[in-house]
Amino acid sequence: MARLALDDLVVVGIEQALAAPLATRQLADLGARVIKVEHPDGGDFARGYDTAVGGVSSAFVWLNRGKESVQLDLKTKAGLAALHALLGHADVLVANLSPRVLGELGLTASELTTRHPRLVVCTISGYDPAGSWAERKAYDALIQAETGLMALTGTAEAPAKTGISVADIAAGSVAFAGVLSAIRHRDRTGESLPVHVSLFGALAEWMAYPLYYTAYGGTAPVPMGTAHPTIAPYGAVCCADGERLMVAVQNEREWQRLCAEVLETPTLLADPRFSSNAQRVANRKQLDEQLMVAFGRYAAAVVVARLDAARIAWSRLNGVSDLAEHPELALPARWLATRTPAGTVRTLAPVGTPGERYAKSGAVPALGEHTERVLAELTETTTTERP
Repeated sequence: MARLALDDLVVVGIEQALAAPLATRQLADLGARVIKVEHPDGGDFARGYDTAVGGVSSAFVWLNRGKESVQLDLKTKAGLAALHALLGHADVLVANLSPRVLGELGLTASELTTRHPRLVVCTISGYDPAGSWAERKAYDALIQAETGLMALTGTAEAPAKTGISVADIAAGSVAFAGVLSAIRHRDRTGESLPVHVSLFGALAEWMAYPLYYTAYGGTAPVPMGTAHPTIAPYGAVCCADGERLMVAVQNEREWQRLCAEVLETPTLLADPRFSSNAQRVANRKQLDEQLMVAFGRYAAAVVVARLDAARIAWSRLNGVSDLAEHPELALPARWLATRTPAGTVRTLAPVGTPGERYAKSGAVPALGEHTERVLAELTETTTTERP
C-alpha cells in the first residue's frame, strides 16, 4: 500500500466551527492522524449547525472526515494534563480558541514550544493578537464586511456577503499551508516555528488586487453583479426561454464573432459606441440594452451551440442543486464513501494531493467516540516510558 505524504504526523486540533477544522481535515486527507479535542458539553458547535446529512450537520461532515474525537474539559487539571500528554506525542497543534482563552490555559505558542520543543503550534483568530482588535469577536460575515469584500459583492444598491464562508476558508487554507511549511522547516533544522493566521489577514490577502487598485489608482471598484469591471461584454445574459448564461468576451476577434456568428447582429459592429473594449465599458448600459434584445431572440440551446462554434467562453448560471449533478463531478474518483454517525454518505475527494494519494477511508467521528481508546493509549505509553 502506497504511503501518504503525512502518515507519520500526529495532529491535535482544539477547534470549533470552520477555519481550524478545515486546516486539520486537509492534514488528515494527506494521512496525518488528527485527534480532535472537544468539550464534553456538546463538543464542536458546528455539530449543531443543521441536521441535513441524515441528522448530522453538513458543515461537520465537510470538515471532520478522518479525525478522532476526544472529549476533554480543559478547565480541569485532569483535562489539561491529558492534553499535554497528547501534545507530548504530537507534531502539530491547531487551535482557534481566542487568544485570551489560550493565555488563560497556558497554551500560548511560546509556552507550548517551551514545554514541547518539537511541537508546531498553529493558532487562528479573528484579528492579529498583537493588535488593538485582538479580543474583538470575529465571525465570517463580519470579516467580509470589515475587509471591504461586501462592498464588491452584489450591486451598488444592495451589497451582499458571499454565499460561502470565504473568511474561514481563506484562514483555514493559509493555516494548512503554514503548517506544512513549519513542518518542513522543523524537519530540516530542528526548530519549531509558530504559525498564526487571522481571518482578517487571510481575507485581506484575497482582497489585495482591489486594495492596490484603489490605493494606487485613486478610485475604488464598485460591485457589478455578474459583470466584469474592465471587460464588456462579460456577464449574465437571458435567453428567450428564460435560461441565463454567463458569456465572456476577451478580445476584439471574439466580439466580432459574437456579433456576426452568435447574435447575427452586424449592426453592433458598426456602432462607434462599441468599437473597442474601452468604448464598450464606457457605454456599458447601452451595450447591455442591445445585448438583452439580441440574446432574447434565441433559446439557450441555440445560443450555446453558436457560442461553442464561435469559440467563445460561456457557462450556465447554475444553482447548488445543479452542482450536485454536474458532469465534472460524475467521475467516481471525485467521491469517497465516508462513514458518519448517521451512516455512510458520499463526500468530495480532496484535490491537489501529490500523485492523487489521499486517505480514502476516514470517518466522521461521533462526539467523544475515541476518548477512551486515546486516553488508554496515553496511559500505556506513559507506563512503557517509565524507567
